[in-house]
Amino acid sequence: MTRVSRRGRVTIVVLAVVFLLFTLFDRVVGAWADYLWFSEVKYTGVFSTVLTTRLWMFLIFGAAVGLIIAGNLYLAYRTRPLLRPHSAEQHALDRYRLFLLPHMTIWVVAVAGLIGLFSGLSAQGHWQEWLLFSNSTPFGQTDAQFHVDLSFYVFEYPFWRYVLGVAFTAVVFSLLGALALHYLFGGVRLQGAGERMTTAARAHLTALVAAFVLLKAAAYFLDRRGLLLDKFPTQDLYGAGYTNVNALLPAKEILAWISIVVAIAILVFSNAFMRNLVWPGLALGLLALSAVAVGGIYPAAVQSFTVKPSQLQKEAEYFQRSIDATRLAYGLNTVQVKPYASREQKPPTNLPSVDETVANIRLLDPTVVGETYTQQQQVRGFYEFNTKLDIDRYTIGGKTQDYVVGVREINYAGLQENNWQNRHSVYTHGYGFVASPANQVVCNGQPYYVSGFLTEQTKPVGDQGQQCASTTDQIPVKEPRIYYGEQMGDVYAVTGRMAGGSGAEYDRPTANAGDSYSSYEGSGGVAVGSYWRRLLYAAYFRETNFLLSDVFNDNSKVLYVRDPEDRVRKIAPFLTLDSDPYPAVVDGKIQWIVDGYTTSATYPYAQRIDWNTAIQDSSTNSRMFPEPRQDVTYLRNSVKATVDAYTGEVSLYAFDESDPILKAWNKAFGNKLVKPRSAITPSLMDHLRYPEDQFKVQRDLLSRFHVTTPNGFFSGQDFWEVPKNPALPTSDQPPYYIVAKLPNQDQARFQLTTALAPRSRGNLAALMSASYVDGKPVFEILELPPDTATLGPAQMHSAMTGIADARREITQFSSNNSEVIYGNLLTLPVADGMLYVEPIYLRTKSDKTFPTLQKVLVAYGPNYKAYANNLADGLAELVKQATGQAPVPGTGDTTDPVTPPAGGNSGGSPQVQDAIAAMNKALADLKAAQISGDPEAYGRALKALQDAIGRYEAAVKAATPAPSTSASPGAQPSTTAQPGSSTSANPSTTVTVSPAPSG
Repeated sequence: MTRVSRRGRVTIVVLAVVFLLFTLFDRVVGAWADYLWFSEVKYTGVFSTVLTTRLWMFLIFGAAVGLIIAGNLYLAYRTRPLLRPHSAEQHALDRYRLFLLPHMTIWVVAVAGLIGLFSGLSAQGHWQEWLLFSNSTPFGQTDAQFHVDLSFYVFEYPFWRYVLGVAFTAVVFSLLGALALHYLFGGVRLQGAGERMTTAARAHLTALVAAFVLLKAAAYFLDRRGLLLDKFPTQDLYGAGYTNVNALLPAKEILAWISIVVAIAILVFSNAFMRNLVWPGLALGLLALSAVAVGGIYPAAVQSFTVKPSQLQKEAEYFQRSIDATRLAYGLNTVQVKPYASREQKPPTNLPSVDETVANIRLLDPTVVGETYTQQQQVRGFYEFNTKLDIDRYTIGGKTQDYVVGVREINYAGLQENNWQNRHSVYTHGYGFVASPANQVVCNGQPYYVSGFLTEQTKPVGDQGQQCASTTDQIPVKEPRIYYGEQMGDVYAVTGRMAGGSGAEYDRPTANAGDSYSSYEGSGGVAVGSYWRRLLYAAYFRETNFLLSDVFNDNSKVLYVRDPEDRVRKIAPFLTLDSDPYPAVVDGKIQWIVDGYTTSATYPYAQRIDWNTAIQDSSTNSRMFPEPRQDVTYLRNSVKATVDAYTGEVSLYAFDESDPILKAWNKAFGNKLVKPRSAITPSLMDHLRYPEDQFKVQRDLLSRFHVTTPNGFFSGQDFWEVPKNPALPTSDQPPYYIVAKLPNQDQARFQLTTALAPRSRGNLAALMSASYVDGKPVFEILELPPDTATLGPAQMHSAMTGIADARREITQFSSNNSEVIYGNLLTLPVADGMLYVEPIYLRTKSDKTFPTLQKVLVAYGPNYKAYANNLADGLAELVKQATGQAPVPGTGDTTDPVTPPAGGNSGGSPQVQDAIAAMNKALADLKAAQISGDPEAYGRALKALQDAIGRYEAAVKAATPAPSTSASPGAQPSTTAQPGSSTSANPSTTVTVSPAPSG
């Protein structure tokens, strides 16, 4: 085999060195820039702890795997036979031996080092598992099967599982490498006379096989604990069921002991007695057969012949374990379930002022009015508000109510001259915190702005000169500049003025149509005044302007990682963050509030969910590519984080100090990462809200786990589901924040609420609410009777939009180049009944228009509905209908009873009377089916009605004499069923039947 020339070897070495330098250089630059960033935010302890942990894991696991493989390769080489029999096989291998032998040590080190390198790189990615393992904190609770503290499953089990996987990797690569070398150097032969394997090769290889089998025994023992994380074979529950406990659990233990016996048999029979591979081979075959029979066939037989015929009786105990564990793991065990009869079907006469819930009804939908804020409050085209605004509450003038809030940020795509200097050193920040009361609209459906005004231009004026915004800033802010926000993305900002110089950053437009400039005076950012710092960041951002541009001076700073969510995630990478950070004015400062969750995927018996799927609904932004699955079996909102919008200062507060996972992480970082709950100021506590993502997960789980008995869970008859959004039927209805005083509550609260429907039905099953009372989470469910006919959101949307005036005008709007947008449909328990409110927005189909609230749909109970210009008129109309001052509007679901026609003698015919009675019964059944949302019952009632109409026609024809030439041709009833029309109250006219409402 030809040797590589000296020049070729030098070239290879130089290329390898250059590659390593570029790789290491990039990592060193990144680490240095990260250290400076962590120094800026004063969390260098996080940087050093994570970095040293990853380095040690890389070195220890990489070295361990590399040394094990290298040792076995070296042993295989040292025990090679000195004399090899002559055969064609050995002659064919001579060329490979000649290639390897001169540099055998180098090859062993290279192969082992390469595998060790990849093992180390893999290990450093498991630094979180090691930190939790080494800082394990007791839960004080044990699992229901082994009675082991839950900390083993949450903190220790994942790490042991990883260590076992690394051990398997080392043994398998060692076995393959040793087998290859033994074969290459003649220790293992496939041809020729004599033994096929030397004594040394047999001892070496069988020892590795025995080690593999012993690791398999350890895996079987660990699998016994892992059974508590399995899924039930025939039920959507997690944990060890009857088959796992009574068949698979003993099977795992049996297989573990069999593996130990087989490992001993391999060593003994291969080397001490028979010194061949027949008996070891039989032992391995026995292990494989046992794994199939004991670990596969036997549990399957138990499941099929013992469990399936009487599953409830066999698995009731294990169902209960899963129910209890799930409710505890997700904080559902403290949910307060209270009955709510919703008996009242008629609105009270004092409905507009009946309680605080009605007084605070939210009209502005934060997912709709983001465009309105941008169009009315931007002034310059590069300002923008988030498409989904936020809801928070403020006390102004002694009155606490909810406000739709947002901050005016820079939209860098909107810059007319989007060059490097404008993007990074001129347009560096947004300006202003804008808010409007959520229950108030003015000036033809616009929000009533109370804060965040740039100039008089951002105070809209109505067509008749009416006031459309507050004359003063009702939520004053000491520092309105927004240097850190959700729209910043990965855009860094270069700030800092030269001594005695003027500001170079665009600040805001002024009242005289000019522009003002400023310079950043905050504590955020990393100093880049020196040449070496600029050189570092030129390499970090891959931007030569750090070395060439004149915008830099001795006071320059670079602000980066400016998204509040990214800043918190970088400081606390172990937290799962809520997808909706929101701005709040706290002590005059604009603070971003981010909810942080501690989670685990190994809480025994708890339901496993995919986090990214569970938090999706119609309010979440659709993603082009799905997020990777994130399994969760335990959830706590343990941390509240704040990010100052001007300085970028990040503070983490322990909100649930009893959480063992948070305790373990805080201990891992020297108990300095998270501030105690007592550090939360009262002004900050006033703006903390129950987090939306946690609520969505709990809502989804409570749709099933409100059932707490195995019998009820097995039948599934009482399961609920999240109703679809009436405005977007393909997605779930999002929860909504409101200020309300719900039944059994002492006073009005800022709370997150949602409606739930019975599974596969459209009516209302329950209302769910979560809020903070004295800083503690309170979760309540108002459960309606099982036989309730209260309409659900989709049904009521169909009923309200079926009002004749609403249907006609909405059709006209849609055909007149306008887009109809439905806001949140609120379902509110009021006066022992149910009040529904749904705003309707209109927007001209043009790029430069924004939605305005033009109409409101309101309803109380199943019958009283109104379509009005505003909420006050709608509520007044409901009262008029209830007091008989206005007619109840007819909609597509009205089903008035049939009466016989006046005149004629057919009304007295017994056949006619029977047919009319049958028609009335069918109509009543039809209405009941519509209300309950039962499509099967609706179909049966529709068929019965058509049959009754046919009987009526036949009876009338038989009882009526032949008509004269002057008889009216329009007196014959028809059985035509047309969507959207109403059922006639008189059989002498056309009888039509409307379809059941969707949902």
